[in-house]
Amino acid sequence: MGLLARVRKEWFIIGIVLVILSAKLQPSVGVRGGPLKPEITVAYVAVSLIFFNSGLSLKTEELTSALLHVRLHLFVQSFTLVFFPLVVWLLLKVLALTAIDQWLLRGLQTLSCMPPPVSSAVILTKAVGGNEAAAIFNSAFGSFLGIIVTPVLLLLFLGSSSSVPFSSIFSQLFMTVVVPLILGQVCRGFLREYLERRKLPFGAISSAVLLMIIYTTFCDTFSNPNIELDPTSLLLVVLIIFSIQLSFMLLTFAFSTRSGSRFSPADTVAIMFCSTHKSLTLGIPMLKIVFEGYEHLSLISVPLLIYHPAQILLGSVLVPTIRSWMTSRQKAVKLSTLQPV
Repeated sequence: MGLLARVRKEWFIIGIVLVILSAKLQPSVGVRGGPLKPEITVAYVAVSLIFFNSGLSLKTEELTSALLHVRLHLFVQSFTLVFFPLVVWLLLKVLALTAIDQWLLRGLQTLSCMPPPVSSAVILTKAVGGNEAAAIFNSAFGSFLGIIVTPVLLLLFLGSSSSVPFSSIFSQLFMTVVVPLILGQVCRGFLREYLERRKLPFGAISSAVLLMIIYTTFCDTFSNPNIELDPTSLLLVVLIIFSIQLSFMLLTFAFSTRSGSRFSPADTVAIMFCSTHKSLTLGIPMLKIVFEGYEHLSLISVPLLIYHPAQILLGSVLVPTIRSWMTSRQKAVKLSTLQPV
């Protein structure tokens, strides 16, 4: 793959690095009250645009085929929104005794509360040849569920670190997340044929807006001389994130393949990716609302910014291995059904 093709494929990851560097060089542009006016353009316009775009792109009409696979959906949603945050909470009780930056540790807890992503889990499930319909359903349903569950989990585990009362937080979530998402779905109902024909770049649009949110978040950080990021803590957090991902993928694999689980090999693939992946697109805007005006917001968001490329990298590396396992398992199941009783 040529350099230009690689840049086109990884433009969002490169963009994250560039906007953070830009924020470091000129933080005054994106701070609260600065030329970009992020307290309006980001808090309301950008966040609303991301969720309107999500509503417009979510193919809920394709979810009916996967709707009746209740056991699989229950497993995925309970793992990602209950088991995942609880295990990380217990892990942080131990890590709190170490010298790792406390704000990065809070970021790990924040990361654990996020819903599954709309795209990456589906793309990797499809690449392996797993149950794509189940992956689409759980990504979409998890996104809707996360609108309610994720802010509650954040407030439960971390508390609100802003002076904004809970009622104001949820009213802003409703106006900038729920309403745009519903409007997007309503518009999709009228424009479905046009959207299917034109194949608009929904993912690229959300990613571009997300870069603006990340930029203004780090502008606030770099404009505050009291905030420093410890390189050792950052390296340890990267190692912890990869360890969590790999451990949870192995755990979901073990659970879904045990005798009596009644999950097919294709189901297992969807479970592994949907249960362990976390949404950056939905996560960053929610953090911006729940922790509005909080000076350590960017440090709390760092683990989520690391987790996003890490889950894609690890998933992509494991695709051939998982595909090989799934193919061999499917052949074994097929042979066993053909054998005479």
